[in-house]
Amino acid sequence: MKNDIIIAIDGYSSTGKSTLAKQIAKALNYIYIDTGAMYRAVTFYALKNNLISPKHFNKTQLIKDLDNIDIDFKYNPEKGFAEVYLNGKNIESEIRKMQVSNFVSDIAAIPEVRQKLVAQQRQIGQKKGVVMDGRDIGSVVFPDAELKIFMTADPNIRAQRRYQELKNKGLDINLQEVLDNVKKRDKIDSERSTSPLIQTPDAIKIDNSNLTRKQQYEMVLNLAKQKIETNKTASSKN
Repeated sequence: MKNDIIIAIDGYSSTGKSTLAKQIAKALNYIYIDTGAMYRAVTFYALKNNLISPKHFNKTQLIKDLDNIDIDFKYNPEKGFAEVYLNGKNIESEIRKMQVSNFVSDIAAIPEVRQKLVAQQRQIGQKKGVVMDGRDIGSVVFPDAELKIFMTADPNIRAQRRYQELKNKGLDINLQEVLDNVKKRDKIDSERSTSPLIQTPDAIKIDNSNLTRKQQYEMVLNLAKQKIETNKTASSKN
């Protein structure tokens, strides 16, 4: 629709970007795209094809293989959100594991990978009415997005949240390992040469260290409704 907007939610790992984005998209009847899942899908491909490990990283071969990597989202009505498919296979649960988390920032730092996925993301958002979350949505993918949110929280709090999430899924993990992963990803995401994680001047910063999910959701939904109303008013004058 003419008055639909693009909502870009960027921020550090384990700040609840995806959860928030899903909630906002559902409330507004917008399309939700988990861009982080796209990078996780490429990471999963690299792991399964022995292109990356703690001891080696065959970037050259991964770049050559990019044309053979097909990422798709298919809505699951039972779960209420779109799941990630890699070359026709559902990998939603696989990409959430720590093994993928340990390497996803390394994969996301490759310019050719970002170029491929950014092109797909821009194509999806052409018609607007989209909520996207990631690391460079407001800065690179949609620099003209009507609403930009930048999410952050204390690393220890983020690690505790992520640890509890993984434990609830029955995974054998320790808190220190999760905290180390959070800090490592923060460093790589913020310092990479291509599309680093930054807060753009027009993004609204939300530190959710001490916010409940409900408080955060209501805050961002109100901001979105205000932007949609502003967009509607501007359109009526043209």
